[in-house]
Amino acid sequence: VMTVTHLPQVAAQAHQHLHIEKQAKRDTTLTRMALLDEAGRVSELARMLGGVTLSDRTLAHAREMLQASQHGTAH
Repeated sequence: VMTVTHLPQVAAQAHQHLHIEKQAKRDTTLTRMALLDEAGRVSELARMLGGVTLSDRTLAHAREMLQASQHGTAH
């Protein structure tokens, strides 16, 4: 099952994460997908939580969300 979401609470539940980016140039639209490693998963969840500027707090929260989902303790 593949789910596209902008909600970090939903995204944290996934077993794998892909970063999908759409770029429009003139008359062409390109879509790129990349499988994220553990650091990329944390960074992307933190960005979803707190915006472009990643703070230590948002990174820690993202790590906590991923750990909770892996251990079945997410609420």
